[in-house]
Amino acid sequence: MRFLRPLLILLAALVTAAATPLYGPPPQPGKAVWYGLHFIDTSTEGAINGVRPDEVARIEMAEDFIAADLESRGFELVAPPEDKVAAIKNPVKSNNRDTSIAREMGARYAISGEVQKVSNLIIAVNLYVRDAETGENVRAGAVDIRGNNDDSFRRGYSYLLRNIIFREK
Repeated sequence: MRFLRPLLILLAALVTAAATPLYGPPPQPGKAVWYGLHFIDTSTEGAINGVRPDEVARIEMAEDFIAADLESRGFELVAPPEDKVAAIKNPVKSNNRDTSIAREMGARYAISGEVQKVSNLIIAVNLYVRDAETGENVRAGAVDIRGNNDDSFRRGYSYLLRNIIFREK
């Protein structure tokens, strides 16, 4: 009986997630400020040993992978000015500072993401496309991947881009 409640909560969460609407039509090509990916390590390994060099390289590889996909879809990606983002720890949670910088730069979107490492087996990858004028999400999504390796990251972000960010209704 004590296992029934967690099972019902999980079922309700899955039904809610499946019923959650996409934000609207997929983002149309335009100028976008690309903030890259913010790495959040909540793993025990990270707490003890810190960030590994292969993880830094993997985040850079994933950023290049995402940028190439966006550019192939017609997006013009520009980097934000270093002096304006120096004080921003995580563009995803910047109280719309990311979109105000994008708006000042004449961009249509602010695009950023997060990678949260729970363990070497469980990693959550997220991507946010925000309207620079309104600060609202145009599309956003998250995918859990299994495995801390280049192939898992590529597959996870490929799925996220194809099936969530640019999915037609």
